[in-house]
This record gives sequence, structure tokens and C-alpha cells, in this order.
Amino acid sequence: MTSPAGDAPRSRRRGPRILAAAATLVAAVVVGLGGAAAVDLAAGSEADPTGSGTGTGTTEPTPSPDEATSPTTEPTPTDTSPTPTIPPVEPSTFTLVAAGDVLPHPTVLRFAAEAAAAEGRSGWDFSPLWAAMDPWVSGADLALCHLEVPLVPDGVEPSGYPLFGSPTSLATDLAEAGWDGCSTASNHAVDRGWTGVETTLDALDAAGLGHAGTARSAEEAAQPQLYVLDRGGRTVTVAQIAATYGTNGMPIPEDAPWSVQLIDGADLVARASAAREAGADLVVASIHWGTEYADVPDASQTALAAQLAASGVVDLVIGNHPHVPQRIELLDGGPDGAGMWVAYSLGNYISNQDAKCCRPQTGTGLLLSAQVDVPAAGPAHVSSVEWTAVPGDRVGGQRIYALPDLEAGRIDTPLLTLSSDELARRRQMVLDVVGDPPERTDPPQPTGEPPTVVPRS
Repeated sequence: MTSPAGDAPRSRRRGPRILAAAATLVAAVVVGLGGAAAVDLAAGSEADPTGSGTGTGTTEPTPSPDEATSPTTEPTPTDTSPTPTIPPVEPSTFTLVAAGDVLPHPTVLRFAAEAAAAEGRSGWDFSPLWAAMDPWVSGADLALCHLEVPLVPDGVEPSGYPLFGSPTSLATDLAEAGWDGCSTASNHAVDRGWTGVETTLDALDAAGLGHAGTARSAEEAAQPQLYVLDRGGRTVTVAQIAATYGTNGMPIPEDAPWSVQLIDGADLVARASAAREAGADLVVASIHWGTEYADVPDASQTALAAQLAASGVVDLVIGNHPHVPQRIELLDGGPDGAGMWVAYSLGNYISNQDAKCCRPQTGTGLLLSAQVDVPAAGPAHVSSVEWTAVPGDRVGGQRIYALPDLEAGRIDTPLLTLSSDELARRRQMVLDVVGDPPERTDPPQPTGEPPTVVPRS
């Protein structure tokens, strides 16, 4: 995994932190339900009122005057150990990064297979395809992707459009790149039926990645995905919920209607409210919605975004599905009336779409960077957002890049086929739609340890 210049790669091994977080949450639930009963540790008892340990309850003989002047027990030593110092809580910030669709079409699968073969092994290796983006992802404090496709069991052949299915190594490669979790509710979520839902979540769990939007049980479906960060002496919990407009007519299993979360504004508000009541400091909603290839959000997007903003319980909405970037804006409402940021569509992260198959705008996605302010006291909140264009080079080995890296010439790009004029066109297409937020031109730097991913089941 590539790291920002001058920094060692971040470790993404999460096992012990996952278990620790689960124990912490169990303890919090116990406290929330009334706490543990106090235990009386006094020395005496009804059976031994003197505390002597004889347990007889009889009266000892009165000592003689000489005996009375001599203590019968040694004095209790004075504890001279220093009192532990509790570090003060200080204001802090952290960066949440999100990206567009992870959508491995057949050509993406082919280049990943070629990368694995070049390493002398079978299978698929997606890491070289997005290696240039690793500093931007691993430098985030919390990185959330959108996995639009289901994964298939080992031994089952992957596939592309119209019924997608990617190898489970995709989950491992996403984790190694620095992603912490993915939303999984999409119109392709049940392309491989119940087996695809189950295989996808099993693979994400095995890779240490969180997930939201699909589930293997009704209990799991009811749980938001939680990410816990320790910053400035405070513990901050981020909850992620997700939903999709539909499944392309593919049937959701009749005996598992909860396996894919469908868009329902009132239900999303209820889920966000429940997450906050359970202790979440921020709620992120990842929504698969809108009209494919449309530069402007449609009425269904703007209406749902307004509903979530008015609820006052959602901090950030991350939109996907149109495959092209759409505007990013701050809506009235949000927690404490401070507003709610919505990115209506981040376009594609990795796919084979560009002007040859679709619209030119499909060839460049967005990386969203949201700054979260954590005060010493009071609620954490999203204070600002930035965007970074992510052009894909279909001809040049399906590689993706951060546009500022290409424009500044600060990374090696031996396979790049995008000319400077084409990069300028890509930039302008983003500027035409993205709106007021500023561009981020440098990768973020982590402000602390990676988040703890709390299992949903």
C-alpha cells in the first residue's frame, strides 16, 4: 500500500480493536439499562458482626488494662502511590473520505486478473488499479466506499453487466488500500441472489470492513454500522445507514425482505434517530438514488435530502448511482440547525465507463473529504467539505488517479494515456456541476489511530 510521502503505511489490522469496541458497547448498554448493582464490601456481616472472621457471633472476653493499651492489629499502611493523571479533553478534528461506485466491469476484472498473473498467481489483484489513490484513502481518519456489486463465492466465475459478481479478493484489496467500510445497498445488490448478499458480507467481515445497506438477518438489518474513533481524549462514534431505490426488478428473497434496505424517508429518519439515541455522535446516510447519467439531481433526490436535513438527525448524505458527479451543497436543517451536507452523486470510483460507452462525465468521479470538528465539550459536527476529481483511464490499464497529482506531475504514471488537454476537459466537467465547496489538492493526513469497526452481528 502506498503511503503519503514521509509517512509509514498505516496498519489496517483491526481484530483486537473490533473485540474491544464490542466489549465497550456491551458495557455501555449495561450502564444504559441501569448499571451494575452496588456491592457491599464492608468487613462485618450478620454472621460475623465484629469482622473478626470467627463467624460465631459470640462476645469476646474483656481485655485486661495492659492488653487494652496494646493494639491487637497492625496499623493500616498509608497508600503513597501517586494519583493517576487523566489527560485533558482537547478540541480535535478528523477527516471522513467517501468515494463513488466500485463497479468492476469485465475489463476491470481482466486487468485485475492480469495484475495477479504478473505476480505469478491466479485470481485477481485490484490493488495496482487504484494504487495512486492509496495516499488519499489511507490518509483519511475514516474512509467509506460504495460497493455497488455483490461478491461471489470462491470457485464461482465473476461477471459484469447486467448481472454483476466480483471475487472476494475485492474486499481484501479495498481494506488493504485503506478503506474502513462500504455501503452495499444498490440496484445490483441481489444480482447473485441471497448467496451474493451473504457472500459479500462474509467477505467484508473477513477483511475487517464495515458494511451498511444489506443484511444476513433481521437483527443485523436493524443495526447501523458503527465506527469508533478516539480523538482529543474523546470517543466519537460515527453511524452509517444506507438504502437503495430498488434492485433492477431482481427479487429480494421473500423470506428475507430485510436483506436489502430500500429507500423510505421516514424509516431512514427513524434509523438515524435510533442510532443517535444509542450514542452515535454523527450519522452518515449512504443513498443509492437518482437518474443515471444526469448531471442534476432529480426531484426524488432533492425531496429525500430535504426530508433528512429537516429531521435534524443526519449529518451527511453520500449519494451514488448516477455514475456522473452531481452538486454538493449545504441544506438548511441538520443537527442543531447547523445544516446538513449532501453530495448528490460522487460518480464512479472504478469502472470502465467513459465517453466510449456512455457519457464523457462517467469517466471522472469525486472523492469527498468532510472535516469533522470535535469540541472539548458538546456535539461533534461536519464543519466543511471538499472534493477531489478522480479521472479513470480505461485505455491505460483501468487505472484511477487524483487529478491534482496528475496536474502537478508528482506521481509516476507509466501507463497514463490521458493528455493534458483531456485532463483539463475532465476538470471543467466537474466544475460545471459540483457547486461551491472548494477543491482538495493534497491527500489528508491521519489525526490518530484507525477507527474501530464495530460488528453488526
